[in-house]
Formats: sequence, C-alpha cells, structure tokens
Amino acid sequence: MSSAHDVVVVGGGIVGLATALTLLRRRPGLDLVLLEKEAEVAVHQSGHNSGVIHAGVYYAPGSLKARLCAEGSRWTRQFCDEHGVPYRNTGKLIVATSPVEVARLGALHERSVRNGLDVERVGRDELLRREPHITGLAALWVKATGIVDYRAVSRAMAYEISRLGGEIRTGTQVVDITEGPAQVTVDITAPTRHRAPAPSDRERLVCRRLVACGGLQADRLARMTGAMGQDDVAIVPFRGEYYRLVPSRNDVISALIYPVPDPDLPFLGVHLTKAIDGGVTVGPNAVLGLAREGYQKGSVRGRDVADMVRFPGFWRVARRQLRTGIVEQWNSLNRRGYLGLVQRYCPELTVDDLLPEPAGIRAQAVRRDGTLVEDFLLAETPTSIHVLNAPSPAATSAMPIAAHIADRLLALG
Repeated sequence: MSSAHDVVVVGGGIVGLATALTLLRRRPGLDLVLLEKEAEVAVHQSGHNSGVIHAGVYYAPGSLKARLCAEGSRWTRQFCDEHGVPYRNTGKLIVATSPVEVARLGALHERSVRNGLDVERVGRDELLRREPHITGLAALWVKATGIVDYRAVSRAMAYEISRLGGEIRTGTQVVDITEGPAQVTVDITAPTRHRAPAPSDRERLVCRRLVACGGLQADRLARMTGAMGQDDVAIVPFRGEYYRLVPSRNDVISALIYPVPDPDLPFLGVHLTKAIDGGVTVGPNAVLGLAREGYQKGSVRGRDVADMVRFPGFWRVARRQLRTGIVEQWNSLNRRGYLGLVQRYCPELTVDDLLPEPAGIRAQAVRRDGTLVEDFLLAETPTSIHVLNAPSPAATSAMPIAAHIADRLLALG
C-alpha cells in the first residue's frame, strides 16, 4: 500500500513538530504527514532535559546557536502565552568558585554582550544576598533564562499541526528512504524491538520533499538518502544523569544555578534547576551511552555499540577526553562524587538530599577527525533536508530552527 504527500517530516521531537507547524502556517493546505516511531511525541531529547528556556550565553557570536537561541527564547514564551502552557522567568546565575573560573566568567560576560544579552556581573556579597545557600567568588546574572515543560510545548504544537490539517502518525518507524530526481519514497512499519520487520509489514509513502529530524537516529536516516557518507558524521550518545532534591530542599535556590563551564568540554556542568512543578533537579552529567535510547543505567544495545566502535571519530574523542570520561563515569557510579560537583557552589547539600530522577540522552554529532560538532548542523539533497546536530539549546530554538529549515526546503522548489 502506498500514499502520496507534499512533505513528510520524520521525527516527533520538538524540532520536527516545529518544522511541520511552520510549513503548514506558510503553506495552508499543504499535504503533510509527520512520522514518529514512539507512541507519543517528545519521548526522547525533547522530553528528557532540564526544561530550561536558554538565553544564549554560551554560544559563539554569529553561530546558528547564538542567533536562533535568542530568537527562540522570545518565541517560546510567546507560544506558551498563546496556548496556555505554563512557564516561569527565573533567571540564572553562573557561579565562579575559583580564580580560574572568575577569569572564564569574564569571557562569558563579554560573549553574552556580543550576543546582545542583558547580563550583570554579581560580586560575592550580592550573590550571597540573592542566593543565601550558594557560595562563590562572583557570578553572572542572566535575566532572560526561564523554565518550561517542553513535553507540554510539544503537545501544544502537535495539537496545532492537527488543527491546521497536518497528519501525525505515531507508532510508525522509517525503515528505508529512497530518493529519486523529483520525489522521495519512504518505507515505514510499526516498530519492532526484537526482529527486523518483514517486507509484508511495510507501507510505502511517496512525497515531494522530506525533512528528517531524527535526533538520536539522525545519522542513520541521513545515510539512507546519501545526505552524508558512512564516516562523515556519527551520533555519539551521552547519558545525562539527574537527581531531584528532597521536597524539603526546594527552597535552596530561587534562580537557576550553573557552574562556570570548562571551555574544553562540550557540556555545561551539573546545575541546580527549578522545575516547573516546583521541585529542584540536579544535573546533568555526561557519561558515554552504550544505547542510544537506553535511559536505564547499564543499558547496552549491540547495534549502537558496534556503530560507535566502527566510527573512527569515536576513538579520537575517546583518547582526547579519556581523563574526563573516567571522572564522569566514577561520578556516575558514586553519588558522593556526583554531589561533590554541586557542593562546590552549594556546600550544604548532602547525599541524603538526592532522589532518583530519569536520565536523558544527548545526541552529539562527531566528525571523522574526532571533533564534536558545536553548532546546529543541517545537510541537504535535492529533495530532502536532514538535521544532523540539534542538542541543547535546540528545544529553546525549535521554532527559529524550523524557520531556517522551511526557508531551505521551500527554496528547493
């Protein structure tokens, strides 16, 4: 059985949903179908994160992340206001706890100003006045930071897509993509966990244009169409493990508290985040994942491990970050080690304050030479566009990313 459409969007995370919504708004009446292999939208990265509305502090001036994050921060709040999705403007303090970090804080301040952000340097006494439980030498106050539940944002997007005539098909896995000169053929099936789908299980869709927002599966989808070579870029998964503070400690912070990140590392460090439900989450760390969608500690999937060890870039990253990887793994196994990262700026917290919280997995694109892709990354063919790298702040930036994708897709004709 086959059916024809104008556009197929693969992936029901927030970027895929935003892309579908943008295309339907720009082209009313567009025959668009969005495919998601899970039973509901926003199951993976979009539903497993800190829920932060980022301001755009960390990103290189002129990069897509810097530009689209600032736009996305405004858009997220506007969308939430229009659709009754709750959010809070908490602000964020990036806290320096050593002279080295104070110097790095100065560089972050300069970068923030270049990115057009309203930020403020805060001294030790003012930090203590604002956050009595937080210790540091200095801090950077980022007013535009907030929190939201991105699952709720995604569900509101899905409702709008349906209202505008788009079709969302959950429980639908893409198993093959074939591109012709003027159309794309997409073979789909219901997800199968323990066996390869039989040919008789498949359904075929035909479309004029395809957008793949595959997140943790982005590289595999791109290789189906030839949008990139076998060893150009690969997704390396990093588990971000969280805890939640016991309810009696929910008043330990009023704003979000972040450490000063190490510029040699791609992650922001373990932070304290006020959740939209009033609780406080702790995390995430960054531990190499052995299963792209394995959220339980100890999860291993043979195909994911095999793909990773076959990729030359993985071994180059592993050698470069060996010491950091060992420390992260130790802290993953040892709650006291994990807590020590937080006690640098919140020394009164104890191991007994930490409760289990679901982990997330970051889809990090890595190049063959072992460099981690820092910016958002897209690839395109004559009939398709693939989002190859969209980790944080992609949730905040979803609608501007979608506008960028739509511009490029519609330019294909």
